Amino acid sequence: MKIPSLETLRSVYGETELSSARFTKLAEHFQKTYGHDKAVFFTSPGRTEIIGNHTDHNGGLVLAGSITLDTIGAAAKNGSNVIRILSEGYREFEIDISNLSSIRKGKGTTALVAGIVEYVLKSGKKIGGFDCCASSNVIAAAGVSSSASFEMLVMAVINDFFNEGALPYTEYAKAGQYAENKWWFKSSGLMDQMACSVGGPIMLSFKDPEPAYRKVSFSFSEGGYSYVIINTGKGHSDLSAVYSEIPEEMKLAAKALGGERLCDVTFDKLLHNLDKIKNDRAILRAFHFFEENRRVMEMEEAAAKKDFDRILSLIDESGASSYDLLQNIYTNENPAEQKISLALALSNLFLKKAGRGVCRVHGGGFAGVIAAVVPLEDEAAYIEYMSGYFGRQNVYPMNIRPVGAVRLD
Repeated sequence: MKIPSLETLRSVYGETELSSARFTKLAEHFQKTYGHDKAVFFTSPGRTEIIGNHTDHNGGLVLAGSITLDTIGAAAKNGSNVIRILSEGYREFEIDISNLSSIRKGKGTTALVAGIVEYVLKSGKKIGGFDCCASSNVIAAAGVSSSASFEMLVMAVINDFFNEGALPYTEYAKAGQYAENKWWFKSSGLMDQMACSVGGPIMLSFKDPEPAYRKVSFSFSEGGYSYVIINTGKGHSDLSAVYSEIPEEMKLAAKALGGERLCDVTFDKLLHNLDKIKNDRAILRAFHFFEENRRVMEMEEAAAKKDFDRILSLIDESGASSYDLLQNIYTNENPAEQKISLALALSNLFLKKAGRGVCRVHGGGFAGVIAAVVPLEDEAAYIEYMSGYFGRQNVYPMNIRPVGAVRLD
């Protein structure tokens, strides 16, 4: 069974040895499991939010990127009405496209794929049966969207096999969002899915119902930096209330000024009407929103100029704003639990000695993950240093890759 070419693998992963071994193992597993002599191979990355913390839900701007960790798949049409998927480390499941009502909604990959299938059918797109083996090194529960990565892999297969590659990435994203909203009962936006499907760094605007995006030419490695994610070990499962307070308070400020979301009003209007907003934290979070949008636009300009001093400065400013104004570093309900604060403090001690580099909260906040931009020559020392506090299994060096959810030949 022929795997993707070395040229293709090098263009996606920047190397061929490890990626070739992954796809060879996947191909052998696929042939053994489903008996196909040929397969089509796909990849779908995880994602990182580089700058634009908690702006999407109020119609703001985000600069996000696909990362070098990904979900890969080997697939073939099976000539039936049944989708069969076996993911490494999980049990195989089947979905009869003509009998989705037999599948129970709720958590689980089966429900997620059923939701994608339902969206595809409702939107009038084509779909059929296929067999697929998948394998992922996208970290679960670490803020890099392992579920969206898998969703976009499934959409890449459906698009290539049954829709002649004609579906836009916005349709990929909407299918994933629909599956999470309607089948997982999770209030998911579109940022994760867009970043995973489009690939590379992208500028996203969420002001309109359909997100607008454009690609940005940029990677940390070209500036001499590594991008490292640290999972601090505290999960998000019990933090729904504090997460929901952020969009709610931003919208509270917007409504006091005559809008629905903060994208409907201006910073000047906010500054001249503070007396109309009785919640001080809502005001501070609104400050963060407007200033964060400005930073995202400046980040896009700095990336175009390859101005890495400015890029790092803006990421640093964004992290400080999340800490001081957005206030999503720890919860007021449990101030003794401050894993994010601790990870940031430890990282800053290291980076100060290194003489350059920045760190910030990554994603939703309150618990979970930070991101650090570390000089390449200090990457190994930083990984060892942070591993001493959080465990090597929770420190993940990665980078931005240029390719999203696509077929690999």
